[in-house]
Amino acid sequence: MMQMLTAQKARADDIIASSAKLRSVDGNLVIAGAVPQLRNDGVTLTDGVYALNDIALGGIGDKLKIPLPYLRRMAQKNVRLLDENINGWLDDDNRRFLIRCLRDHPTSSTGIARAVLSDCYLRIDNLDALLSVLDGIRETGVHVEVASCDLTDRRMYVRFICPQLQVLAPQLLRDYRSPFDGRRGSDLPIICGGFRLTNSETGFGRYRLDPFVRVEVCLNGMSIHRGVLSRVHLGSRITDDDGIIEPSAATIAAELDVIKQQTKDAVKAYLDIDFVTRAVRNLEEAAGISVPRPEETLKVLGQKLKYTEDQQRDILAHFIRGADLSAGGIMQAVTSYGRSVDDADVGYQMENTAVEAMRLAAAAV
Repeated sequence: MMQMLTAQKARADDIIASSAKLRSVDGNLVIAGAVPQLRNDGVTLTDGVYALNDIALGGIGDKLKIPLPYLRRMAQKNVRLLDENINGWLDDDNRRFLIRCLRDHPTSSTGIARAVLSDCYLRIDNLDALLSVLDGIRETGVHVEVASCDLTDRRMYVRFICPQLQVLAPQLLRDYRSPFDGRRGSDLPIICGGFRLTNSETGFGRYRLDPFVRVEVCLNGMSIHRGVLSRVHLGSRITDDDGIIEPSAATIAAELDVIKQQTKDAVKAYLDIDFVTRAVRNLEEAAGISVPRPEETLKVLGQKLKYTEDQQRDILAHFIRGADLSAGGIMQAVTSYGRSVDDADVGYQMENTAVEAMRLAAAAV
């Protein structure tokens, strides 16, 4: 993860550009005078040419009020029409935007536009956030382990577990069986406490530290939505001239100090035996309710929690393999399904909604 983030940071450019300096050409975003090029006669500003990924395309759609499905269709089937639509609405606009780009290599004038955001967007980069969290953990002196980490175009996810922080949960796990290897929860009825770091560089939610617990028999994890520490990616309007911008060292230091202090608060609050015990007992309150018609129940959950039909089918398969035919089994099925998919953003959605899925299943019964 550190290697990936370091390499990405070396290729990253943040560009402030007025609508007049933006054009769509052959489906690429061209930013006038955005890239300094060193020549024999000095430094010359050249145009940057950036391929639009789906997130940047969505940002353009949001800013220019063009429906994203229509933009995607034009990008796939009629690039000329895509250019005309984007350029036409840009001509009618007088705002400035923050374009977050990744160059093909550190000195290139080509690359990928990975997000089109407001010029009030507060940039908290993944590498800086992660280093500040690690500093905060180190200063507390508490031993934690990195349970897993993922990096997508939308977010960074890092899950920290304290192996010594264990709570017995025999009632919650008595009927559960790991869908991965068949081990029984009654033989290892342990839940470990921890917390999870999430951050987005591309506009998909705030930097967050939230409590996280892991079921040791299967390593399923779920978020506990209590006492979340977060920071919105919203700052003052960027007043720099158009072009590549660098936040001031003082601004970065102030933001990262907040993250470090919040991490110390999170370690103190979340890695506490009483906190984790209360969280487990709260889960047990709804977990034991039997779910006699799981397929119907999952349809209800799918509507409320935005699970696709394919996801509902796969969660049902995990529910059956887990052999815990209760609302708690629904929670476990959601998290084990989340662990089984390659898409880390989907896995995050499942971690975030597993407890709510259990409560909705219990209420539906």
